[in-house]
Amino acid sequence: MIRFWEDRGVSAEVEGRLSAGQRRALIERLVTEQGAVQVEELAASLAVTPSTIRRDLQLLTDQGKLARTYGGAMPASSAEPSLGQRTALASAEKDRIAAWAAEQVSIGDTLILDAGTTTGKLAHRLRDRSGLTVITNSVMALTELVDADPVQVVSLAGELRHISQGFVGPLAELTLSRVTADKAFLGADGLDSRHGICEASLLQTRLKEQMIAQSREVFILADSSKLGAKPFNAWAPLPATWTLVTDTNADETDLAPFRCLTGVTIITV
Repeated sequence: MIRFWEDRGVSAEVEGRLSAGQRRALIERLVTEQGAVQVEELAASLAVTPSTIRRDLQLLTDQGKLARTYGGAMPASSAEPSLGQRTALASAEKDRIAAWAAEQVSIGDTLILDAGTTTGKLAHRLRDRSGLTVITNSVMALTELVDADPVQVVSLAGELRHISQGFVGPLAELTLSRVTADKAFLGADGLDSRHGICEASLLQTRLKEQMIAQSREVFILADSSKLGAKPFNAWAPLPATWTLVTDTNADETDLAPFRCLTGVTIITV
């Protein structure tokens, strides 16, 4: 439990009676001091509901003061987390999303797998599938499939982004332009109903946009912490028709903006 009152000299009498502005200022201060905060701890300590805290965090994120993480927030100035750091976040939720995605794959499919931890987990589940072709820019997916003899693997080699362990750039785009796929499974650092898929660099969003264009069906695998999150300023537009696959921690506030879109199917697992 975060000790707001004793550690920060705030009188116990004001607990639960802070204005919305005071509450958000305190949250911003805590994030700056601690480096990260969690929704449940904030809700309990501030005597408000988790939904209220999520709205506060989203507003502060929209204002560029915070960046959303799974179950909480971190300073907006924080560096992009590495793939290794992301692997530990929402692991059970990503496992469920990957399991559902694997069930959508049929014999004979050609797939595009984006770089990311959830798509890497999906690659692991496809290791023993026969009759598949997997096109990927993901080092994690390539590692999972390197000795998967039943799967034909096409690498989108290009410039390696070490932090995300994904290939990007003109060479990856050139290879991708020569192929098409039945299904594309994409990850995201953030997902916004108006702006689309958020990533740390324009090279990533450009490649995602091309993955979408080259695929008949598009699945965006985004755990609930990614919904509404805008940690960076590079965006790939959403396709006309697509499927959002998220976890059951997503509440109606998270999902409502996407329900307003035409052409989207929402799956929670």
